[in-house]
Amino acid sequence: MFLTHITRLNKQRGFLELDLVLGNWVEENVNSMDENTVKSLIHVLDLENPDLWKWLTGQEQPPEIVSSNPVFLALHKKVMTNLNKHAAPKTRAEAGQPWVKGWDDFKRGRDAPISGNQ
Repeated sequence: MFLTHITRLNKQRGFLELDLVLGNWVEENVNSMDENTVKSLIHVLDLENPDLWKWLTGQEQPPEIVSSNPVFLALHKKVMTNLNKHAAPKTRAEAGQPWVKGWDDFKRGRDAPISGNQ
């Protein structure tokens, strides 16, 4: 029951990419989780969405407490494997740079973009 609850929660973060990544990973691994793995998963689930996404996709380096978490490491490996398999490196933002390029927060998309790839 507890693990079913975790599976439902991680699919409803409000951040579609994380919902998909976390939900699929939990479904694939939930039956083999021991107590320590569940605790590591809960720590990952408690992280803020934007930070977690940047860390999982390699845009930023996570803090040591996160980078040593076995669930985070497994998720990061899965995300990077999928990125490397399906997205050419030149289509991704460089480490430390925003992923969405060219968005002008001041115009907020009212007119054609000034620059970028929208």
